[in-house]
Amino acid sequence: MSRVLLFTGKGGVGKTTVAAATALAAAKHGYKTAVMSTDAAHSLGDSLDCKLGPEPIQVASNLWAQESNVLYDMEKHWGTVKKWLVALMAWRGVDEIVAEEIAALPGMEELANLLWVYNHEKLRDYDVIVVDCAPTGESLRLLTFPEVMQWWINKLLPVGRRLMPATYPIIHRFTDMPLPDEQIFSTIDELFLQLQGLRSLLTNPQVTSIRLVMNAEKMVIKEAQRTYTYLSLYGYPTDAVICNRLIPQDADGSYWEKWKESQAEYLHLIEESFSPLPILRVPLLKNEVVGTEALEEISRYLYSKDDPTRILFEGKTMSIDPEDGGYVLRMPLPFVTKGDVSLMRNGDELVATINNQRHNILLPQTLLSCELKDAKLDEGQLQIRFVKTESNHL
Repeated sequence: MSRVLLFTGKGGVGKTTVAAATALAAAKHGYKTAVMSTDAAHSLGDSLDCKLGPEPIQVASNLWAQESNVLYDMEKHWGTVKKWLVALMAWRGVDEIVAEEIAALPGMEELANLLWVYNHEKLRDYDVIVVDCAPTGESLRLLTFPEVMQWWINKLLPVGRRLMPATYPIIHRFTDMPLPDEQIFSTIDELFLQLQGLRSLLTNPQVTSIRLVMNAEKMVIKEAQRTYTYLSLYGYPTDAVICNRLIPQDADGSYWEKWKESQAEYLHLIEESFSPLPILRVPLLKNEVVGTEALEEISRYLYSKDDPTRILFEGKTMSIDPEDGGYVLRMPLPFVTKGDVSLMRNGDELVATINNQRHNILLPQTLLSCELKDAKLDEGQLQIRFVKTESNHL
């Protein structure tokens, strides 16, 4: 199977640069590599200093790149469904050009982008697939969309198919509205199978790794914490944190001293929040990072001469499961005894102190309205139990 590496982070932290540098390093190691951007505001071509399109083009030895386009992808993968949607909107009086533009349903852009990953892997086109994801909020929607879309297909597809033979002749007596036919249902069937394969691919820790890119800044770290929590909740394997644009220690002058002090403080917070994930550090370079030479410098800071595709962390760092009408948050804590652990909740944040180290967990929406009931250590695993409050049952 192909190795899949996804990079996400808050907008502006440099995830495109890090993704491009990783892809270039993988290609240098001899892997046939594809790097693609799922961000609507594409900058991958700018980073590689070349013009990209919706299909992969070769940009260096062993390296192909692409910037997806939702309208192109809709036509390529679901042209039949799109034609029906355009016809339906034209029937409702929508201008044909406008209908073409809005025929992409909400979430279809994210799905179309992800299905490139699935199709590349299925066809074994590449050894490594590197994905420069959209900013974290959109990435979370992108990663959860397969489950949401699958739910709707499960609910609606069988009903539509059962009703089609019996009701369509009757409906056509009263309206000339375009109705979905068997070909459209077959296209949606294929989409359903692709979604199942995509979900399996992205949650397989032996195949896929997600790497969080951030800067040593408070707002960026908070968003990354939240993203990490939800990735864990949905079962997506995260194997590293990349702290980008750190001020070098040899940067002199009073202006940089304040920045270095601030970043040192936030680096400590990053270590507390994301342990035991490895934290890779990249300094702020003197020049703009554009083109292969600058990207190779970034890759050396990230991976030195090591294989950038290797799995950097194995094992679940956290899981949240429904149990007995509430939820249990589980964290592996080998070699820790009961007296070594204390817990404190502060709003949407849970602070676990293990010996002299703190671990900050930003709670997902599911747990915000729940109360922390108790916690226990069981065979090297910390289990924290949450119960629903009375307001949840109303």
